[in-house]
Amino acid sequence: MFTPQQLLSFVAVCETASFTRAAERVHLSQSTVSQQVRRLEEMVGKALLSRSSHQVQITEEGEKLLGYARRIITLNGEAHDVLSDKWRDGVLRLGVPEDFAAPTAGLLANFSREHPHLRLDVMSGMQVELRRAWQREELDIMLIKQLHGERPLAARPEPLLWLDSAAHPCFEQAPVPLVMFPQQGLYREEMCQTLDALGRSWRISYSSASLVALAAASAQGLGLTLLPASCRLPQHRVLDHQHGLPEINTFELALFCRHPDDALQRQLATALVEFGQLNWQ
Repeated sequence: MFTPQQLLSFVAVCETASFTRAAERVHLSQSTVSQQVRRLEEMVGKALLSRSSHQVQITEEGEKLLGYARRIITLNGEAHDVLSDKWRDGVLRLGVPEDFAAPTAGLLANFSREHPHLRLDVMSGMQVELRRAWQREELDIMLIKQLHGERPLAARPEPLLWLDSAAHPCFEQAPVPLVMFPQQGLYREEMCQTLDALGRSWRISYSSASLVALAAASAQGLGLTLLPASCRLPQHRVLDHQHGLPEINTFELALFCRHPDDALQRQLATALVEFGQLNWQ
């Protein structure tokens, strides 16, 4: 059986992409973390991580284990907390986009102070990660960016802009360098399909799961990108239909609540609706 410490080390390596930083996070030596991950690979008989001298990447099999590892670690913590009677009001699990993690910190801190016996677990990440966690019933409330479709509890439009560097423009280059999320990330398909329709060749010049990193990379001239209007920086120039690029208005910021009749879930959902200026559906 997998041990909790093995899973903690594995998750830390996946989230930091570094054995050194993972060791610092779990307070173990780098060699110990490496041994624990190697032991996991021996147990499953498959490579979980792809290692090189410059980077550590998760494999397809590692991606499968990562979801289970996070769930086991979370359940382990919840079991301890419930039996210790520290969190008498239970656990409330929230998922938010990466760019909402810092802005909502004050709101969540106030909510926690109002409910000192409630454990608030917050997950931030890409849309695909949040959606998977929601489908596995690992979240009670989810704030997510999505294509118009599944009806949420509350939502508002999420306007997007085609952004290029003002000082080092990229749109006129051939092929056009693109700055985008990794595979299964938001806005990738819209960017690629639009350039294909224009008959423009393109290449991926920069990829990151961080919205802040994508905005900075495009502003500095690493490539054209498609991002929420809130990500526009002073160093950007905005491209539009005059450049042959269409308006993309098919996305929304949506909030889902698993049990909206639950008083605590409803209270936090209402606070997030007001913070994000969402409209009840």
